[in-house]
Amino acid sequence: MSEIFLDIETTGLSFSDGHKIVEIACIETNELIPTKRVFHKLINPERKVPEEAYKIHGFSSEFLKNKPKFSEIADDLIAFIKDYDLIIHNAPFDLPFINNELKLIKKDLIKKNKIIDSLELARGKYPGASNSLDALCRRFNIDLSKRTKHNALLDCDLLREVYINLLDAKEPKLIFNTSLENKRSKSDNLNYSKKIVEITHSELDMHKIFLNSELKKNYY
Repeated sequence: MSEIFLDIETTGLSFSDGHKIVEIACIETNELIPTKRVFHKLINPERKVPEEAYKIHGFSSEFLKNKPKFSEIADDLIAFIKDYDLIIHNAPFDLPFINNELKLIKKDLIKKNKIIDSLELARGKYPGASNSLDALCRRFNIDLSKRTKHNALLDCDLLREVYINLLDAKEPKLIFNTSLENKRSKSDNLNYSKKIVEITHSELDMHKIFLNSELKKNYY
């Protein structure tokens, strides 16, 4: 089964306030293993990038002004994600932004039944805990050293690792020293079976006789 991990960066929190997409990334996987097919575009939002957004992703208005507009990359994006399920962290944020951009250029919208929201999955497994991408990476001991800024392409790859852990319900990895790892690997190779043995009435009677004789010998 193939699927696509998708992430975006924007100029703000809501498309209804006129905010736009500045970066979109998609990573194709097969059985959650990257196929090396990647879609990644920086986008001219055709508006100013607020300072608050710049601090998050590092893309300035000046840097983005010569990048393609969404309308110029839309057909390639649609072709890339067509017929795939899309795995998105916090889909209620990303999907409306993408569909708004598609609506503005009169393209078909992405249907909700194509979306798997990893944030919803995480909240189901860890209710009450922080389930941001950063928090989940820390929970599963996934390396965050390269994530100095929000970056859609990097975040897709991090999300893939998080999603694998969520599906397997893995707890944070433990670090063992070599000797312990060797002992564990040896023990993992052993096959254990539990067998229930039923005691016969004659065996039970003999056991009672044995106990009585031992008790008399030791205590009387």
